[in-house]
Amino acid sequence: MKLILGSASPRRRELIAQLGLTPADVRAPDIDETPVKGESARDYVARMAREKAAALPCAADEVILCADTTVACGRRILGKPADEKEAAEFLWLLSGRRHHVLTAVAVRSAQGLRERLVDSVVKFRPLSNEDVNGYLASREWEGKAGGYAIQGMAGAFIPWIQGSFTGIVGLPLAETAVLLRAAGVRT
Repeated sequence: MKLILGSASPRRRELIAQLGLTPADVRAPDIDETPVKGESARDYVARMAREKAAALPCAADEVILCADTTVACGRRILGKPADEKEAAEFLWLLSGRRHHVLTAVAVRSAQGLRERLVDSVVKFRPLSNEDVNGYLASREWEGKAGGYAIQGMAGAFIPWIQGSFTGIVGLPLAETAVLLRAAGVRT
């Protein structure tokens, strides 16, 4: 079976390599990622992964791997910040609080769709103006759910996690490996 990575994310490609896999192709799905009014973060992220997988062509000898990650603080979904102002708003909201990082994985083949949702809890220490302004200046927040990357400079803001580190980065490897093996991809 040929593995098709349904994501343009360089982080997901790096994580897949940790499983010893190189995708035969990378196909980034083009879907509307707007949350539905009243949709919970869990339902939203699962729907996004499913819709990404459904949007891509899948030959009989292919396995499509798609994922979506979002940050939920209370009932609020924190996607990728549109600009520096929104990134600052997200960082201040997360400062000194616990939040959930939800990553949904969808693996599609000719045999059907397999899914898994991984919920990790992340605790931010209280942030200072210097912390927030320095992080904003780094531009590392760009394109990151919740406006931060745990594997980068923001790791210094996080004294505690419960769950999957790789899920927080963007692809929970233990769960993904199980889904891929079930679909016929050897990890």
